[in-house]
Amino acid sequence: MLDIKMIREKPDLIRQEIEKRGIQFDFDTFSALDEERRTRIAQLDALRAEQNKASDAIRILEDDARMTQIEKIREIKEKIGKLEENVSHIEQKFTAQLLQLPNISHESTPIGSNESGNVRMRTWGEKPIFDFQPLEHYLVPSIQPLLDCERGAKISGNRFWYLKGALAQLDMALMHYAFNFYVTKGFIPMMTPMLVREEAMVGTGFFPAEKNEIYSVNPGEDGLFLTGTAEVALAGYHMDEIIDLSSGPLKYMGYSGCFRREAGSYGKDTKGMLRGHQFNKVEMFIFCEPKDSWEMHEFLLQCAEEFMQSLRLHYQVLNMCTGDIGAPNAKKYDIEAWMPGQNKYRETASCSNDTDFQARRLNTKYQGTDGKKQFVHTLNNTACADLRIMIAIIENYQEKDGSVVIPDVLRPYCGYDRISA
Repeated sequence: MLDIKMIREKPDLIRQEIEKRGIQFDFDTFSALDEERRTRIAQLDALRAEQNKASDAIRILEDDARMTQIEKIREIKEKIGKLEENVSHIEQKFTAQLLQLPNISHESTPIGSNESGNVRMRTWGEKPIFDFQPLEHYLVPSIQPLLDCERGAKISGNRFWYLKGALAQLDMALMHYAFNFYVTKGFIPMMTPMLVREEAMVGTGFFPAEKNEIYSVNPGEDGLFLTGTAEVALAGYHMDEIIDLSSGPLKYMGYSGCFRREAGSYGKDTKGMLRGHQFNKVEMFIFCEPKDSWEMHEFLLQCAEEFMQSLRLHYQVLNMCTGDIGAPNAKKYDIEAWMPGQNKYRETASCSNDTDFQARRLNTKYQGTDGKKQFVHTLNNTACADLRIMIAIIENYQEKDGSVVIPDVLRPYCGYDRISA
């Protein structure tokens, strides 16, 4: 959420951001609503002050004057009640519109309307060379019997599946390896809740922008939502708290099952396990002072790149443009692994700096050396999303005989060195 003081003082900056992101938002209507809200609140404060003054005066009045004063107080109360209803209605409209405003993008974020505006920063490694036509992951002979989409659809619907045998072991191995890998980078491992309250979804910025992507559980009862990332639970961990950053940034790493409706992907990637409704993921999350924010952003990216390099997977790093970043993001990097079976790069990690956008919504602050309480900055990155990384391994490490070689670093966790056809 943006600072309302900054919105009022720098309206041109907000208009520019709306234009850069290509979103539909009537800023003039919002500003008029804000002005009306401030006027009504001032009127309400004046009436309450008048009521207090009238109540104090009643003590020294004679009986006839007292009755007149009581009637006056009753009339003021009625005005206050009606105005409170009006202010409440305006506040709801104002908050709903305020929550639609995105973060202010960093000056180094490219301006673009869609993914075509993303800028490739670098690549690592080389595309593997095959003496045969590489297959998509679900067509690799050793993988086909281990990925049961038909029974997954029978039990749960499309985009669900069963992972069996060595493929299930590979999934667990990846999660275990990722946990151990990022612990060495100073991250505190956590097992996070997969069901969260609406305020956590709003606080992280997933609501209202991405509400159509989130599964709701028992609506009207407990009002919980299945998260699409451990970021939500990690960001909410210090909600309504003043945290101690005197020893430096807080670095957390959360594991959870993740759930996404993939509402906007109808007809896309319908085969295999690229776009599932359910997957497992390890997520990195950092709380830090604003002065450390951009250094931590580069640190997160470095960690994610080293993870990919340890698996010997060729990838590219993109600086994402204003039309292809999320509402909370001031800047975002994507890592995309090369998928030879598909002959294209696919996203495997997103590294975001959300500055104080989430912290304002979640009311998470720290106390600076000057004694003042300020909002923290929050950052997140995909440590390891199991399905995307498994697909990259399968397609890059497939052999002509239909087997899949296991990367060296995963073999101690898997207990085998290849998945055989």
